[in-house]
Amino acid sequence: MKIYLASGNLNKKREMQQIFSGHTIVTPKDEGIEFDPEETGTDFYQNSMIKAKALWDLVHCPVIADDSGISVNALGGIPGVWSSRYAGPDYHKGKPDGSKISQAEQNAFLIQELNEAVKNGVDSTYFPNGPRSAYYSCSMVLMINPTKFYIAQENFEGTLIEDIKDSRGENGFGYDPIFFLPQFKKTAAEISPEEKNAISHRGKACAVIKKILDGLDL
Repeated sequence: MKIYLASGNLNKKREMQQIFSGHTIVTPKDEGIEFDPEETGTDFYQNSMIKAKALWDLVHCPVIADDSGISVNALGGIPGVWSSRYAGPDYHKGKPDGSKISQAEQNAFLIQELNEAVKNGVDSTYFPNGPRSAYYSCSMVLMINPTKFYIAQENFEGTLIEDIKDSRGENGFGYDPIFFLPQFKKTAAEISPEEKNAISHRGKACAVIKKILDGLDL
């Protein structure tokens, strides 16, 4: 089945195609469709629905949309839904002019903020992996049409490394080089795509959506 992915991110398309191997994943850019909806939601679910509905209105075919990001427990969930726009301690929700900083700068700023919080003391009693706990979230929508859709939201637990100099790994993207997985003793950018898809926020959400999709009579 041909499914439109509400994203222009080629890394995300590659991951999705690996997981939905029995289907053809197509991005708007693949077919010359202009697609840049304003993500005004205050949580991952709201943004995923905004993107799904916006793309469905253009193609009138099944659409998969997701919104994801990283949250740091000691920072109260920052950057969360603003992960792609995060621009350091002064601009948690992005710069006023809408400009973005590089991923390398985002990674460095996030570690800097966490180190400062840990230095000042944080109560990590309920954090799953200690004071440096962090997690990715992914909210994914399969929209058959605006009145028939399915939603899955999953997390991916880990910690942040202590020093930006310890960033490592060539796989993955985004904050993966600074996201450490205790069970692997590696960052998310060091494990294989197959290993990541089995345990990641997006991989787990995809598994739920794929099971639903494969059971539909379309």
